[in-house]
Amino acid sequence: MAQKYHFCLLGLIFLSSLLTGSSGGDGAHVFISSGENVSLCCNNALPDCKSTTWNYNRFRHLAAVELIALGIKKTDTERHERLSLRSDCSLNIKNVSKEDCGFYSCRQYVNGEQQGTDACVYLHVLHVSEISAGRSVTLSCQLYSIDEVSCDDWIRSEGIHLFWVNQAGVKLMRSDSIYQILFSSDHCIVTLNTTFLIEVHNREWRCAVTHRNQVKTSVTYTVKSSDPVETEVSRTLFRVIVIIVEFAVFAAPTVILLQIICARRAGEFFSLTQSATIFKIAKTEDCSSYY
Repeated sequence: MAQKYHFCLLGLIFLSSLLTGSSGGDGAHVFISSGENVSLCCNNALPDCKSTTWNYNRFRHLAAVELIALGIKKTDTERHERLSLRSDCSLNIKNVSKEDCGFYSCRQYVNGEQQGTDACVYLHVLHVSEISAGRSVTLSCQLYSIDEVSCDDWIRSEGIHLFWVNQAGVKLMRSDSIYQILFSSDHCIVTLNTTFLIEVHNREWRCAVTHRNQVKTSVTYTVKSSDPVETEVSRTLFRVIVIIVEFAVFAAPTVILLQIICARRAGEFFSLTQSATIFKIAKTEDCSSYY
């Protein structure tokens, strides 16, 4: 029994360290939509930022990646071109992607020794993707966070909530005849499935995330697929045009040939008529000569 209690206590300590940061203080939570720019604050910065070092972890059990070392940006990282350091030592990230989510720490060094505790930031990235299949479309909205903390833990400890909002600003909690809502707490994904109907043509849907009942960020997505009735009419018209073009292509030589034949026959008929007239005139002249 004592051994089980010991393992439970270790688990709670480990989870607490993940949620609060290595320094033991509460880490800041920043929520941003993919494609936007974000600035992560360094609350323990010293003047001129020459002592500031920014580290990044996607997995807490792996070694941290050094992004900024003593105020100088590292150039051996894949995203170094999107990183910059502000005058207040905050870390700027341009065009945020879902791969940027994770745990960031700002640390100060003076003469090679760490000063104070880390300023910790958890970056959560909201991303929406579309999957179309036939006459239906599925919008998947996912909140990407540090991988070693489950969505259930974030929900319980930080009150994070993910949901869809319709064009009228009404939160979609239940499915109806137009859309279906499905939430997966394992990966912080809320999906919206809808069918290409007249009612949803060019309709906007918005996925939002709240942290302790405050909206932090959202993504608006417009279903731009054509109305099925218009699509079917367009397809029918296209088929008719194709048939007309094909008929014109194949019929043109025949029409030209018929015109040539008719022209030749008309020419022959004109020649015969002209010859008959000349013969009649000549015959008349010959008869008159007898008198």
